[in-house]
Amino acid sequence: MIEKTTRMNFLFDFYQALLTDKQRSYMQLYYLDDLSLGEIAEEYTISRQAVYDNIRRTEAMLEEYEEKLSLFSKFQRRQETVEQLLSLVEDQSSEKELIQLINQLKEWD
Repeated sequence: MIEKTTRMNFLFDFYQALLTDKQRSYMQLYYLDDLSLGEIAEEYTISRQAVYDNIRRTEAMLEEYEEKLSLFSKFQRRQETVEQLLSLVEDQSSEKELIQLINQLKEWD
């Protein structure tokens, strides 16, 4: 569950501008503010099921955006490459390896 929450938080960060105000609000309350479905339903005076359905549809949309745009995947690859670069610099590894990793970062734009 924590993995899903973390993933949804990242996807929300990357794609929230593509969501409606209502979708953005529900996702923020549920994932970022950690409100329950019941609490969100009470705040908006709608059913818990309506909140649940909206959040599930929005999650599916975020996954679809990621499938098409890959912003989160690219971010993860960049982070991994940066970690490798830092490790190589700390280990004082060869210049060739450093240049290769830096060029990888440039390719992902």
